[in-house]
Order: sequence, then C-alpha cells, then structure tokens
Amino acid sequence: MKHTIAVLVENKFGVLARISGLFSARGFNISSLAVGETEDPMVSRMTIVVEGDDKTLEQIKKQLNKLIDVIKVVDYKEGDFIDRELILVKVSSCPKTKREILEVIEAVGAKIELAGEKSLCIEATGDQAKIKTLVELLKPFGILDVVRTGRVAMDTTDKGLKADGKPEVNE
Repeated sequence: MKHTIAVLVENKFGVLARISGLFSARGFNISSLAVGETEDPMVSRMTIVVEGDDKTLEQIKKQLNKLIDVIKVVDYKEGDFIDRELILVKVSSCPKTKREILEVIEAVGAKIELAGEKSLCIEATGDQAKIKTLVELLKPFGILDVVRTGRVAMDTTDKGLKADGKPEVNE
C-alpha cells in the first residue's frame, strides 16, 4: 500500500540527506520524493510517497518526528488531499504521426512545449492515472526521454499544513 506523507522541515544544509538516510537505514523504499521551499524561506516541504503497511507507516512517522530539523509530519488519508505530478516526455514524431500525437495530447489535456523536426516535447500535469495514461498512449510513437517530478500533495481540509499550526484559510 502506498502512503503519501508531507513533512515540514527546517530549510538547512543536510536535512534531505538525513531524512533519506533514515529511510534507507531502515530498509524503507521511497517511491517518490519532492522537495521545495514554502512561503517561508526558512521552511521546506517534502512530499514523500512510501510503500508499506500501516505499522510501517507509523514507524516511519515516529522516526521522522525524532529528527531535530523536522517541524511537522502529516500522513495524508485517501480523499483528504489532492496530488499532482509533472511529466515532460520527448516523443519521436514525423509528418505521418504528428496528427495522431496531437490527438493524444489533446485527449489528456497535455501541451506541446517544443516541436523539433523529428520529435515533440510534451508537458502534462495530473494525478498518477493521467500521467500513466499519457505514457501508455505515447509508447507506440517511440518515447525518447521522460522526466517526472514525483508526487506533490496538498491537504484539502481546512486544517492545512503550516509550521505555526494556524490554518491555511482566510478567515
């Protein structure tokens, strides 16, 4: 079972290494890891997707909370969050296939970022199902390269995820 965890951390040198080291030292596999600065430049937000049962997840959360640079850990539950991923795909293209590729792109709501003589660079954002569908539909044309960001997620409840504990909603 895949779990999505959001972790607010102090934006300091070595924090990412300590957190990823915690996972590897305990034999936990990270399926996806995305890190970025929050609205506060002193705080970064990590979105980690990890596989394991509920017991494994509880152990991960306890270990994360022991780290001094960790501010807050939240396990997103099904339905309480939205998640998205960005993908860039370079696909082989020729005059014969270009129209079909454009139909695929339009069908999934992607867009062309760069058109070359023999290839198209395509950008799409969406949940994992949309991204997987795009990749499967483009395979027959010849995928030349793929870059994916990994999952980012946001709480959809009113409690939000801020370091100061205050809700992320305007009152």
